[in-house]
Amino acid sequence: MIGPDGEIIGIYRKSHIPDGPGYQEKYYFRPGNTGFKVWEVFGTQIGVGICWDQWYPECARAMALMGAELLFYPTAIGAEPQDATLDTRHMWRRAMVGHAVSNCMPVIAANRIGAENDHGGLAQKFYGTSFIANEWGDVVCDLDDAETGILVATFDLDQARAHRASMGFFRDRRPQLYSRLVEDI
Repeated sequence: MIGPDGEIIGIYRKSHIPDGPGYQEKYYFRPGNTGFKVWEVFGTQIGVGICWDQWYPECARAMALMGAELLFYPTAIGAEPQDATLDTRHMWRRAMVGHAVSNCMPVIAANRIGAENDHGGLAQKFYGTSFIANEWGDVVCDLDDAETGILVATFDLDQARAHRASMGFFRDRRPQLYSRLVEDI
C-alpha cells in the first residue's frame, strides 16, 4: 500500500489464488501470508482485497471488523476462455455489491479491460465494468466493458457509520456459531 506521500505504508499479499481455465495462478503463486489489512489514508480506514479475494465474504467482513470504512477491490477478471457462453460480469458485480450491503460501507471495484493471449490459444478478454457502490449497495458510478476512465464518488462516512450501527449486522453477530467457517472441509 502506497500512502498519499508516496511512502510504502504496508504490504498485503493476495490471500486467495484461483486455479481454473484462464486463471492458473496457483501454478505461479502461493496464497499470501499477511492476513487481511486495513490502512489509514487521509484519515479514513480502507481495506483492500486483491482480485480473487473479492469472491470471499469473509475477506470483506474481516476488513470491516478491523475498522475499514471503504473496501477497495483492484482486479483483473474477464471472460471464461473455456466457455464463451459464460459471462460472470453480473455475478462479479453482485458479489461485491453484496459486500457493500452486508458491511454497510462503500465498495470501490476497479477491473481492467482489453484482451490478452495466454499463448496457449485461449484469449482472455477482461470485461471492465468498474464501479463504485455506496453503503446501501447502490451503484453510484460505473464504466462499461470497453471504457477506460477514473471514477470518483463522495461519501458521508459519518452517515455510513450511522447506517452500519442502525442495521445491527455487527452488533448481532454470533461468532460462536461460525466455527465451521474456520474448519477445513
